[in-house]
Amino acid sequence: MFDKLHEECGVFGIFGHPEAANLTYLGLYALQHRGQESCGIVAADGLHLKAHLGMGLVSDVFKKTDIFEQLPGSSSIGHVRYSTAGGNDMKNCQPIMVDYSRGSIAVAHNGNLVNAEELRSKLEKSGSIFSTTADTETIIHLIARAQSDSLVERVCESLQQVKGAYSLVFLTETRLLAVRDPNGFRPLSLGKLDDAYVVASESCAFDLIEAEFIRELDPGEMIVVDKDGLKSFFPFKETRNTPCIFEYIYFARPDSRIFDRMVYSVRKEFGHQLAREYPVDADIVIAVPDSGVPAAMGYAEEAGLPLELGLIRNHYVGRTFIEPQQSIRHFGVKLKLNPVRDIIEGKRIIVVDDSIIRGTTSRKIVKMIRNAGAREVHIRISSPPASFPCFYGIDTPSRKELISASHTMEEINRYITSDSLGYLSIEGLHTAVRKFGDGGTGFCDACFSGKYPVKFPRLKADNQLGLF
Repeated sequence: MFDKLHEECGVFGIFGHPEAANLTYLGLYALQHRGQESCGIVAADGLHLKAHLGMGLVSDVFKKTDIFEQLPGSSSIGHVRYSTAGGNDMKNCQPIMVDYSRGSIAVAHNGNLVNAEELRSKLEKSGSIFSTTADTETIIHLIARAQSDSLVERVCESLQQVKGAYSLVFLTETRLLAVRDPNGFRPLSLGKLDDAYVVASESCAFDLIEAEFIRELDPGEMIVVDKDGLKSFFPFKETRNTPCIFEYIYFARPDSRIFDRMVYSVRKEFGHQLAREYPVDADIVIAVPDSGVPAAMGYAEEAGLPLELGLIRNHYVGRTFIEPQQSIRHFGVKLKLNPVRDIIEGKRIIVVDDSIIRGTTSRKIVKMIRNAGAREVHIRISSPPASFPCFYGIDTPSRKELISASHTMEEINRYITSDSLGYLSIEGLHTAVRKFGDGGTGFCDACFSGKYPVKFPRLKADNQLGLF
């Protein structure tokens, strides 16, 4: 329904706590924004792995209290998923759990392997039988075929064959492993709750369960937690760090700390920088809620204008809803957003949003605000034009569907019918991020610049690489 890029997944893991499955449930609640189509928990009691997975939100899949009686043990991992090309059915729910010759193992994955199809083809030709369409299952097959005796060495041997973005959490009967790809595309943090170690895609999950944030895993780092404590390894060839800058723009929760910066502070600085680059005479600033709010606050501060709640979001509408008839399809945005006429009427409005993908939603928002009586509507976007698809764990349309790939800013302005349009520049984006940390770490901005840090297969007809 909404014209946004979609995040892929969130992962959580805990080792050494008697309420492991319950805490994983809470951790997934905190990470629900990273995926709403399926979720799952696998728990270990030292002898066996037990799993519960299902389609839907965490609150729906785990609504029966007796579920947790079937998930005993002091270690657990969990996953929330947004599905794309892999399909939104039960067979692709994670964590993926298997039994093989060396025992049992489960894995939860956030990211995208750009060579998954190539690896899968080779594995199938040599006899492997896949039960899902998820790229994560490729890793499981590689681990099962690895020759090393040590689990750590088997995981390393397997991951050295894959390319792309991955933040992974593995669970066996007696150990938890967490690993981040050498580029560090996706976030993954380490925390502690009493004597238990915790890992999560975002630090907001630690806040909910009252765990202490220790640090983020470094790009290319693997940690292993067992009865002897925590060990850290760096088994991969060092490469340039390129964490995903779009995590700051839209995906991560504003109360999370990722890539050594608070998301809220970075988003607010995007607004400050945007106001410097694209000022305009106006009466008030409003945000497209919720992700546009911090940038709108920054824009209003820099511009010296009042920030008002000119658009109210209905939080009880999911990300998708069934539109039974063609005749009412235009109600999609109105179901989720409603303008406050008393605030908007007769005023020159600056509307701050985080991105424009196809432009259809922005066009409807402008029309909605004009119908509420605005004299002028000026759209300001707290990210650069998204002109290239992502291949590292974000669901993006093909390039031909991205409006900024084939239209100038003036053409987009005319299409969405705003009085003016301004995007944050790529330079301004990086300037804002560097304000809060060392400029030595680069960021992946391929969706804006087309500069991809990890090569991927040539695509046919400019299609998106299959995400799983």
